[in-house]
Amino acid sequence: MCTSLAPNAGSVKNWDLMKQAATKVILLLCLILHFIATSAQQEDQNWEKQWCIADQQTPDDILQKALSWACGPGGADCTMIEPNKSCYFPNNVKDHASYAFNSYWQKMKKQGGSCYFDAAAMVTDLDPSHGSCQFEVVP
Repeated sequence: MCTSLAPNAGSVKNWDLMKQAATKVILLLCLILHFIATSAQQEDQNWEKQWCIADQQTPDDILQKALSWACGPGGADCTMIEPNKSCYFPNNVKDHASYAFNSYWQKMKKQGGSCYFDAAAMVTDLDPSHGSCQFEVVP
């Protein structure tokens, strides 16, 4: 009776193959779950935030030209840098250009728009918002 409970050589070999297969399946599932979690994290709105701002080294006359384009043909929403609006102050070309550049870039980056403005702008990970002036961000 005890001899009938003992596994034979063939069943031990099959059991080892089944354990190896199960281990591979578990490993594959872990890799798939890791990939899904990583992809979801990258699509999370808080994963990466970037803004387009005026390069502080760019002269005001070049910034003004780029600002005029962004608020005109570029289609940026520049209403918040008008007098009596929340982003009017500080009232200088660099700050107004930063707001306009960011407005354009957030609106157009997914369609191929760039944060270049003839080398007058740059991308930053630091939120340029200040006080009641909130810069838009589209992940």
